[in-house]
Amino acid sequence: MRGTNTWRFAAARRFAIDRLRGAAVLAVAGAAASWACAAPETTQLPAEWHPALSTFAETVAAGVEADAVGGMTVALARDGEVLWWDAFGWADPEAEVPAARETIYRTGSISKSVTAVLMAILVDDGVVSLDTALEDLVPEVVEMADRPPDASPDLRQVASHTAGFAREPDLDGAATGPIEGWTSRILESIPTTRYQTPPGTEYSYSNIGFGILGFGLERAAGEPFMAQVEARIFEPLEMTSSTFVIDDALRPALSRGHANGGDSEVNTEQPAREHAGRGYKVPNGGVYSTVDDLARFAAGVMGRDGVSLLSEEVRAEVLSVQTPEDPEQGYGLGFSVGDADGRVFAGHGGSVAGYTAYLVFEPATGLTVVLLRNYNRGRTNLGGAARELLAGLSAN
Repeated sequence: MRGTNTWRFAAARRFAIDRLRGAAVLAVAGAAASWACAAPETTQLPAEWHPALSTFAETVAAGVEADAVGGMTVALARDGEVLWWDAFGWADPEAEVPAARETIYRTGSISKSVTAVLMAILVDDGVVSLDTALEDLVPEVVEMADRPPDASPDLRQVASHTAGFAREPDLDGAATGPIEGWTSRILESIPTTRYQTPPGTEYSYSNIGFGILGFGLERAAGEPFMAQVEARIFEPLEMTSSTFVIDDALRPALSRGHANGGDSEVNTEQPAREHAGRGYKVPNGGVYSTVDDLARFAAGVMGRDGVSLLSEEVRAEVLSVQTPEDPEQGYGLGFSVGDADGRVFAGHGGSVAGYTAYLVFEPATGLTVVLLRNYNRGRTNLGGAARELLAGLSAN
């Protein structure tokens, strides 16, 4: 695909610069489908933000153009309201559908943040507590391999990656299979999952840990995990383009995933297969979303959009460092948390076959940056670009 459609990438770059000069409407000519809509004028934003936004947009546009694989949608929001957005490249290069504000992407491990927030909601409801032992909800975890004597991690430890679990189960096909069978894959995976450290001793990122956590929340509430997320998070925040299952209504907005690596080969078949299911990886990697919806999610977590998902007490736990290595930088409950020049940021990245994503927000100001891309390897480091933009904006 490299070397083709370069006019579109160059045009996307020009559009970004034009917007930052005050252009309000993006016109996409020659596309098979028109997704473009007016972007907010940057004159609505503080003038001191314009240099940081201009640099950010030009960097992202240049990266997408150089990658020549797919597309990316980016947004800056405050308190759940998108103040500025842009889109570059293609949502579906083969069908010549350009990336747009409404484009839906897989969010990968940002799903862990969603799962942790559901856990926090159930804590507020009194259904569970952060001190609830995982084995009280999923007694099967006593079968895990290499279990340290008397090891009994609680929900706080599982949600902060300090339970001591390995990253993945040692089960062939654990991450394959229909979405409706994900809980069966969890139960099959548990005996093949090993401890690598005693609970509470260190940060150890675990996909299977969050899978088991989501399964435990399903058992605790007596309601399917995905239905709980829809009812307790997506619906209250009006995240109408967020889901675990792409239906006919949302399918036209779904971007086409491109799994690409260092060898320049691009695989669209695996990302397409995974829309039907990815085995146990639902609570830790199953969410689809848009930049607007993730901005609303961040605002709901921060309690700044009029629809607060959490009590102040539980929110403080979610957005506080829970890992033992460094009290200023680490992992909270479903979010990475860090201090940069006296400003506290929280967020999460995500990467699955054909998609990468990043969400970062500042609880003190409500500022949020979202980047969603429908390919894996690229010039732009999404986390670095998002954090750099947010750090470059004044807190006014």
